[in-house]
Amino acid sequence: MNNTDNTNALTSTAPTATAPFRKKGLALAAAALISASVTGNVYAQEDKLSGSASFNSDAFFGVNPFVGLTYDAGDMDVTFYGIFWGAGTGQDWGNWTEYGVGVGFEMLGGDLYVNPQIGFTSGNLLSSGTADDGIVGDGWVPNITMNYGTEDWEGQLYFGYYLPLREEDDDGESTLEYIHYWVNGGKKFGKYFSAGVHFEELELTGGSNVSSQDGYQWLGPYFQVANDKFSLRFSAGTDLTDDDDSFSATDFYKLQFGYAF
Repeated sequence: MNNTDNTNALTSTAPTATAPFRKKGLALAAAALISASVTGNVYAQEDKLSGSASFNSDAFFGVNPFVGLTYDAGDMDVTFYGIFWGAGTGQDWGNWTEYGVGVGFEMLGGDLYVNPQIGFTSGNLLSSGTADDGIVGDGWVPNITMNYGTEDWEGQLYFGYYLPLREEDDDGESTLEYIHYWVNGGKKFGKYFSAGVHFEELELTGGSNVSSQDGYQWLGPYFQVANDKFSLRFSAGTDLTDDDDSFSATDFYKLQFGYAF
């Protein structure tokens, strides 16, 4: 998840067939290659481990901090990430927690960074629709993040499929499955500023005892202030879904602060 803008992930209150999934809006994020450490007074050795952290908040998931680490393995990176869903509405889903690992590699002469990963959740959202106690192995999350950046343009695509790993639905509860993705892109202005458009969708695709249902389809502009270490982005707009048929009725607004180290 190198060079992502710290938004990878799902949420709101205890989800059911009509009011499911209160999860990340995330999602998901970034890591930069940085520091060097001096060995004795003779030579400097590159530090192969770098990291990033972001504090994210949006209208659906609430607060959902993200952390990521990247290990430089040569031709590709090994990446690790964690999302503290329990800091927001995920608190009601057995203190929902996500942790994952993947690989990252560059394409297009370094302008594109591709980061497929697999995550695992602990809690009770996917395994029982929040009906039972929180468990380890609640769900698993194949996901991919792609980040594009040049001197003039920037963009990101994220796609995650949230699936139950254990099924705790013996007493009439239901497992839940979600698709969460976004795409955004914009123009850089000068050294520190950029602006663009963000589209994001969350959908309940089904479960053992529920059918599919729209969550939200957010569309709106964003404005960002950033350098190589810090970034602050605000995005806002509208929800394109019908409030009578979807389980989210809020407007679209999201605030993200990221730091690479």
